[in-house]
Amino acid sequence: MQEHVILVDINDQKIGLMEKIEAHEKALLHRAFSVFIFNEKGELMLQQRAASKYHSPLLWTNTCCSHQRDGESNIKAGRRRLQEEMGFVTDITEVFSFIYKAPFDNGLTEHEFDHVMIGKYEGTPNLNKEEAASYKWMPLADVKKSIEKNPEIYTEWFKIIFYKSYEKLTHG
Repeated sequence: MQEHVILVDINDQKIGLMEKIEAHEKALLHRAFSVFIFNEKGELMLQQRAASKYHSPLLWTNTCCSHQRDGESNIKAGRRRLQEEMGFVTDITEVFSFIYKAPFDNGLTEHEFDHVMIGKYEGTPNLNKEEAASYKWMPLADVKKSIEKNPEIYTEWFKIIFYKSYEKLTHG
């Protein structure tokens, strides 16, 4: 089954649908979301992407991210993907959105109108190994230091989101 993304304009208004890989090959703006899950200590759950991912394999990133399906709300999409990738569901809240563009070495480009959501969770995830190789909890200050010291071990979009939203995440 081919996955489609929702093409949008700069105001996040739907202008069409396109197969996911084609949209990434053409670097077209499309709707996406990024979920950041925190525990009660304020630590962020990071995901290490599976080795089989078509881009950014084995890199560390936010708890989960993906694309909304046509007609699916941002929150419903975030909760669905959290279950599919990390094996749990929790309440999430959208905190902001922004547009970014990140080209990859394989010729694909993420050009996304990204809806950033946060939530809290205290349990142990049940990882889908086709999506996530591992996970870890880290305080935001330690994530920031690690990105500065070893930027190559993090996904491009995570670094962009993290730097654009550090204050919003720490006060989210």
